[in-house]
Amino acid sequence: MNPPPLLHVEDVVKSFGEVHAVAGVSFEVRRGEIFGFLGPNGAGKTTTLRMVMGITRPDRGAIRFGDGKAIDRRHVGYLPEERGLYEAAAALDILVYLGTLRGMTRADARTAGRRWLERLELADRAKDKVQTLSKGNQQKVQFAGAVLHRPALVVLDEPFAGLDPLNQEVFLSVIAELRDQGAAVLISANHLDLVERACDRFLLIARGRGILGGTLDEMRQAVARGAAEILSLSLRPRDGASAAEASALLDPVAAGLERRVSPGAEGTIEVEIALPAARDLAPILTALGGRFAVERVHMRPLPLHEVYLRAVRAERKPGAAEAREVARA
Repeated sequence: MNPPPLLHVEDVVKSFGEVHAVAGVSFEVRRGEIFGFLGPNGAGKTTTLRMVMGITRPDRGAIRFGDGKAIDRRHVGYLPEERGLYEAAAALDILVYLGTLRGMTRADARTAGRRWLERLELADRAKDKVQTLSKGNQQKVQFAGAVLHRPALVVLDEPFAGLDPLNQEVFLSVIAELRDQGAAVLISANHLDLVERACDRFLLIARGRGILGGTLDEMRQAVARGAAEILSLSLRPRDGASAAEASALLDPVAAGLERRVSPGAEGTIEVEIALPAARDLAPILTALGGRFAVERVHMRPLPLHEVYLRAVRAERKPGAAEAREVARA
């Protein structure tokens, strides 16, 4: 049984003059889950998050928190895309100040601030001015400021910005801890490999509207027309066989399947084929075996990156928006 939603966003619309930034977006974020809110630049993600935070008001639609009450800012943590720290202040002093803004006592805020700086591997920089910290460490301080008051809902806009791979791993671990402690976490980010690892469910928007949502498996099935896995082959040609010949040999056994055949490193030929789950590989390998040595075989699920590209490209095809409107009517 799914936990109850903590955040309800219902058909919100927002325009700025003639620009329709958000044109009817709906989703829910549940307690104890990480929800990925994705889309191309200009899709309306940040505008939607700002409406969730009450920074701007929707022209139409509703945003509800928990049992229908207005959002209580003391129970929400927000990491904006733009940094807004006082650069001349010390890291710990910033956290104490932010904690008091959210209803904490100075003593509690200082204790929580020290704990978070230690958790984010910044304990030795507590007294350093923000302007002396790297961009990645400034991001850590701002993240700590968003969560030190133990919010029930955590809204993270591009949380991985400026982080090196080691610190990306730290953030992934911390975000998972917040979920496991019962928080609802809403992430908007362009680091799709990290988002795929972190999130339980997703909504992909384009042109201000939701175009695809659900778990990653559900989205794979929706965009791949049954092709939920990618078969990768590395081939070594025999007797001068070419990529064009490999493609021709695949025609009878991979008809109707999306595939890519291209030259690889050191004379190899690389093949990728989108397959239905549990597809028998024997006919494919047999068809190639006479003219190519198969040096590597790898199967992987369709990654979020590929799901994203397929959905957005389909949305951008001529007539896609009109067809969706007809379907909604």
